[in-house]
Amino acid sequence: MRAAGQTGRMSDRPTAVVTGASSGIGAATARALAEAGFHVVLGARRVDRLEEIAGEIDGTALRLDVTDKASVAEFVAGVPECRLLVNNAGGAKGLEPVAEADEDDWRWMYEANVIGTLRMTQGLLPALRASGDGHIITVTSIAALGPYDNGAGYTGAKHAQAMLHRTLRGELLGEPIRLTEIAPGMVETDFSLVRFGGDREKADNVYKGLTPLSADDVADVIAFAATRPSHVNLDQITLMPRAQAGPGRVHREP
Repeated sequence: MRAAGQTGRMSDRPTAVVTGASSGIGAATARALAEAGFHVVLGARRVDRLEEIAGEIDGTALRLDVTDKASVAEFVAGVPECRLLVNNAGGAKGLEPVAEADEDDWRWMYEANVIGTLRMTQGLLPALRASGDGHIITVTSIAALGPYDNGAGYTGAKHAQAMLHRTLRGELLGEPIRLTEIAPGMVETDFSLVRFGGDREKADNVYKGLTPLSADDVADVIAFAATRPSHVNLDQITLMPRAQAGPGRVHREP
């Protein structure tokens, strides 16, 4: 494993960058891509957790806060080559109706999900182009496909993130870069714990009475998309638990 901040040629394997890689979908994706033959550069704020995962997969751990422009610039400077970018960093805060929405929560969601994706994409586009076979995978959500009550801040941010990604699909047409949007439904990670400010009971109730997706389930789909032949572009993949049929439609066992 290379220490945080080390630069230079990282590996003979193609390089994949995964943001938000210290836990959940990001950590699972890092492991899945390493298994698929990539050298993975893991980015997140919790460097101790990054280094642990990077040590398992012979990857590279670099500190990254996508809400901080300087942090993104420093991270990008440490990635001289990139074949695959997985924009996974983001999240939700709060679950209030619009009338009671917290502006600070909304601001964070737009910074983390939208501006963070913009910064990472802009920063690594030159390396993706130079690879001759680049690929951008953006993890949005079924929240990018429709609204649900009390979720306007998150659905708004995810719609904006998705529009950024889908617009880029056309802007890069003819260039050697594929684009794939992954839109998961309910996945049991720290997502709800963060959303509810660490309230474990509220977070656990989100998944009560059903079997949600796991981080590994989503990572398997990301790795599948990343390993298709270069001429195959999987534009959008939506995956949900069997017990879910949309953002606000869920069957729960008693």
